[in-house]
Amino acid sequence: MSTESQSAPDLSARSILQSLNTAYANMEMSLERYLLLVIGPAFGFFVGAAVVVVVLGLPLFVALPVVLLGLLFVVVAIIYPKLAQDRKRKQVRQRFHLFLTHITVLSMTNINRVEIFRTLAEEDEYDALAEEMGYLVALVDTWNMSLDDACRLRAKQTSSPLLTDFLERLAYTVGGGQGIDEFLVEEQDTIIQQFVTRYESDLAKLDVMKELYMSMMLSVAFILVFAIVLPILVGISPTLLIAGTIAMFAIVQVAFVYAIHVVSPYDPLWYIEETAGPGPLSRIPRALAIGIGCSLVLAVVVLLVLLGLLPIAADRIPLPIMAAIPVTPLLLPGWRMRQEESKVKVRDGEFPSFIRALGAVESVKQTSTGNVLESLRRKDFGALTANVDALYKRLNMRIDDIRSWRLFAAETGSYLIQKFGDMYVVGRQMGGDPKVLGKVISQNQNQVLKVREQRQQATTTLTGVLYGITAASVFAFFIGLEVVEIMMEITTEMNLDGGSDAAAAGAEGAQVSGGGVASDFLHTEQYNLGAIEYLLIMTILINAMLSSIMIRITDRGHMISSLVHFVLLTWLGAIIAVVTKYVVNAVIAV
Repeated sequence: MSTESQSAPDLSARSILQSLNTAYANMEMSLERYLLLVIGPAFGFFVGAAVVVVVLGLPLFVALPVVLLGLLFVVVAIIYPKLAQDRKRKQVRQRFHLFLTHITVLSMTNINRVEIFRTLAEEDEYDALAEEMGYLVALVDTWNMSLDDACRLRAKQTSSPLLTDFLERLAYTVGGGQGIDEFLVEEQDTIIQQFVTRYESDLAKLDVMKELYMSMMLSVAFILVFAIVLPILVGISPTLLIAGTIAMFAIVQVAFVYAIHVVSPYDPLWYIEETAGPGPLSRIPRALAIGIGCSLVLAVVVLLVLLGLLPIAADRIPLPIMAAIPVTPLLLPGWRMRQEESKVKVRDGEFPSFIRALGAVESVKQTSTGNVLESLRRKDFGALTANVDALYKRLNMRIDDIRSWRLFAAETGSYLIQKFGDMYVVGRQMGGDPKVLGKVISQNQNQVLKVREQRQQATTTLTGVLYGITAASVFAFFIGLEVVEIMMEITTEMNLDGGSDAAAAGAEGAQVSGGGVASDFLHTEQYNLGAIEYLLIMTILINAMLSSIMIRITDRGHMISSLVHFVLLTWLGAIIAVVTKYVVNAVIAV
């Protein structure tokens, strides 16, 4: 069985041109139209930018970015079809395990096999997979092709090797007379194992990204320290140099945030649909409003203290601590969200046993789901028990089954429970065997939960790395700042001593040139230590924000829970900054 290659990609020029040619051939827009509407205007912008630069005689530091921007437009326009094809391939790979479970459940029902693909084509969440199922249905309905011929045709045109392999085997099975349900049940173990392998491969890429991130950030931190100290020797503006280095620091972090978003497996935790009903997220807005309100109040108080409008001496509280105080109330909504996320994970762990027990009992009793839940709701399903009881009450009140299960999923807050719960209730309504449905769903969710445990371990490791890098970087930043401050004090003392010696020599009639000897070698007059400290504190806040986002992207949790790490990283940086200044001053005093 062919799978998507796990080997290193072929980056030869011939291979790149072949893949680009394939992408152009599979575009929905004709090549001539794409050249006219996309590549032509992009090339025109590039030529126009070059002409404007020459005509106006712009300086190099302005002309170069303008020309490069125009060139970037041309390159993006040329490779966009390939990027779109790769995006579809990734969408297929990320959602294929859910798609396979869904199509397997539908195949066990009493509906026509073309209706199976029609139902899947209406699932917008499957993205490229839903689009491919729509093409299959269109070929059968519009062109009167057989299902196996339609599968063979789409297998040759789709951009995903995984889907190509699946459609080819499906076409052979359907053409040979075997039932789709038998084929899909046999495929379960193989496809799920492929999903686990790909998931683990993505987690391994995260480890590589972690090592690369550590190297890059430590290098940028070294450059920033160099930018703090270098101007004292060469006499350039330190504030401008440090600000530019901080901008580079932020750009590198943003690039890694995006890279981790691309590499991290698509496996959302939360089920978020406003029309479904109240859920765990409905308890967060109040805490979020309190946290933001208190932060704004503290920010105003700190600003008034710095401006000297309150009877509190600004120099009594270290500046890094004052910067960390306003963000502290954000810990409240972040912590509340983390608690809710922990409950959702517990419910996810209980759902496989619940759905398996529901299917088995329903199959034996040959009765409705509501009647079966009357006995099951008394059993202990941990954090899911209350939700099962609420589901029973809705079904007992003759509320629409699908609506009842949607409300059940909304109350749990779980994406997996929503997807697999919908599959089960639709499969039951269409005549599927509840025991088989429950078994397939529980097995597949158990596999997802296993790889999620590995993901949690990878997230924990990355969190430790980010905290360590934050501590090391802030320590280096403020060591550099303290070195500059010490050099400024030494320069001032040398100038004063030199001036005193020159005065004494002048009184005796001697010709001594003094006073400026330190200033000739150490250029400290351009330094504004207050401004530099503000810039470094801004760096602490930027690092805390982007690092906390990186952690949330890695485990695909809710962004509000990242506020916990934002606050802790901010306080870690502030404390390290204060301790560094205290230790350096204590050492110098000794």
